[in-house]
Amino acid sequence: MFEKFGAVLVRQRKRVLALFILAVIVAGGVGSLVFARLSNGGYSDPKSDSSKVSVYLANTFHVKDPAIVLAVDAGKSVTDPTVVTNATALESAIRSEPGVTKTLSYWSTGGAPTLMSKDGNASYIFIYSTESDPSTATDLAKRIQAKYDGTKNGLRTYVGGYATFSFAISNRISKDLALAEAISIPATFILLAFVFGGLIASAMPLVVGLSAILGAFLALYLISLATGVSIFALNLVTGMGLGLGIDYSLLIVNRFREELHHGKSVAESVIKTVSTAGRTVFFSGVTVMITLSALMFFPQMFLKSFGYAGVTVVAMAVLGALIPLPAILALLGNRIDKLVVRRSAITPKEDGRWAQTARFVMRRPVAVVVLSFILLGTLAAPLKGIVFSQVDSRVLPASDKAALAAAVSLNKFPGQEGSPIEIIIPNGVGQDATIAKYLAALKQVPGVGGVGTPEASGSTLRLTAIPTISSRTPAAQTMIDNIRALSAPAGTLIGGVAADYADSQAGIARTLPWALGWIAIGTLLLLFMFTGSIILPIKAVILNVLSLGATLGALTWIFIDGHMNWLVGKFTLTGSLDTSMVILIAVVAFGLSMDYEVFLLSRIKEEHESGKSNIESVATGLQRSARIITAAAMLLAIVFAAFLTSGVTNIKTLGFGVAFAILLDATVVRAFLVPALMRLFGERNWWAPASLKRFTISH
Repeated sequence: MFEKFGAVLVRQRKRVLALFILAVIVAGGVGSLVFARLSNGGYSDPKSDSSKVSVYLANTFHVKDPAIVLAVDAGKSVTDPTVVTNATALESAIRSEPGVTKTLSYWSTGGAPTLMSKDGNASYIFIYSTESDPSTATDLAKRIQAKYDGTKNGLRTYVGGYATFSFAISNRISKDLALAEAISIPATFILLAFVFGGLIASAMPLVVGLSAILGAFLALYLISLATGVSIFALNLVTGMGLGLGIDYSLLIVNRFREELHHGKSVAESVIKTVSTAGRTVFFSGVTVMITLSALMFFPQMFLKSFGYAGVTVVAMAVLGALIPLPAILALLGNRIDKLVVRRSAITPKEDGRWAQTARFVMRRPVAVVVLSFILLGTLAAPLKGIVFSQVDSRVLPASDKAALAAAVSLNKFPGQEGSPIEIIIPNGVGQDATIAKYLAALKQVPGVGGVGTPEASGSTLRLTAIPTISSRTPAAQTMIDNIRALSAPAGTLIGGVAADYADSQAGIARTLPWALGWIAIGTLLLLFMFTGSIILPIKAVILNVLSLGATLGALTWIFIDGHMNWLVGKFTLTGSLDTSMVILIAVVAFGLSMDYEVFLLSRIKEEHESGKSNIESVATGLQRSARIITAAAMLLAIVFAAFLTSGVTNIKTLGFGVAFAILLDATVVRAFLVPALMRLFGERNWWAPASLKRFTISH
């Protein structure tokens, strides 16, 4: 199939290239519309109890959360006449702003004590917007922050709240992404010229990368017409698009050169390249897509978005590598080696450093395996201290205005008035004794600072409790679990920010086994079909799990224990890792590891089927593919490591985690553990029951 496809590409190369250019223009034009449709939220489980509470609050009680929360510090009593005058004028000015429906404060409510700080010198001003979802009022938040954050008339105003945080994080991510690209793209293309050996060849990743990124933007735009897509997905699209463009281009171009140097014509070389390296790219891409599609299992739009982005960008990268790239190679022919930068990279060696490394490892396989496992175990050791949480204002730099506002709210006020615990009791009206007993128990739960007066609408009762702890933390999850463990009236639902956090964590935990099962079964089956072996797929999955354990251990040591700030840059130490980001890193790293596994095993299998012994096929396969894998891993690591310049902690985490996992996999795993284990298993590497052999793919 791939051989025939390659022949078609050679015959129709000019037409294929013209259609590709047209497709890129259309994808870029339409796909650019996606930026206006991206969302900042998506961390909630839409089927959870907390989501049901949100529906009750909106439809039954006509209540919504404030979009913006101002902490106004007067420096003296909020009842001081001068303070009252200035604060009232401030609140009146804010209330008259376009997009504001109403405001609430200590002063406008006639002295509500719950809106006053612990020292009596500050008050909240809650700002409600015309937006149905408070977190989407980012334009209003931007204007309010620019106009009112600061000191005026003796009042120090800190602007925070959902919309302000959404604006702050999306604004920083946009700027950080631009900075990361400004660093990684020039550095990458300088290294590409060195790795490919020539300027013409080094431009080939642009073909695949551009088609992958713009194609993914178009796909995400179409997806956004039907469902929400997170703004964070852009980071994965650009990182994976550039990275896979490099991976697949290296594999295709190197195989094309190899065939040319063996004396084949340009047409024969393209056809052979598509039938070998092209097939490898296809199955590698399918394996990565299966892995990344597991993110769609999770209930949160945030994680689903990465699944959409990952699958589409990989699919587009595969198409870019299999359609326009071979057509361009057919047109260029031997000119692919023009404008030489490093001649040794143009002519692959039949036997060299990587083959010698493989033979060295296979002479001492037990020692190499033991030492490698000790290294991976040492890196994974900090895992025992891992703690999970979710994104809150602390992911921003401590100097950010939104982060300062959140810190003031947490430190100066007795409770989190802007994010109460919401309790809905259907048919609760008339159960006075039961409700009174429940309220008494609720007040005793650690973390609950106070309970408001019950509010009724028809037969439904609404209760509010004010937490004294930050809502998106493990402590808040424990508090919600304790509240739900109370004896409560039938049908009681717990909602609010803390409950939303707890439900989101529970949703992830509930879905994780299914996602892991999908990844394991999918990759095992595909690798079996590709290699015809039972042993090799199982080995690949086990090694990837060990590599991921080492990566998560390194993340714990740095982002929880607070080491190596000199490398990753300053960030607010929260004592936890963002659950969603850890899952994303694990899935992306696993997918890319399988990408390299397919690269390596494909070449080893090809050499083995040509008649070489197990040892020689491993040595030759490593020689032919390890240089590509190492170069691709280094370049991809640079793309993701550029995210370390971000001021948002979880983007730093993504950058470090993926870069570290890629480099660890390309060195310790591919260069040492794989050849050592293949030596130990010998010819058993290729064993499978005869009855299953018919399901494998002939190479």
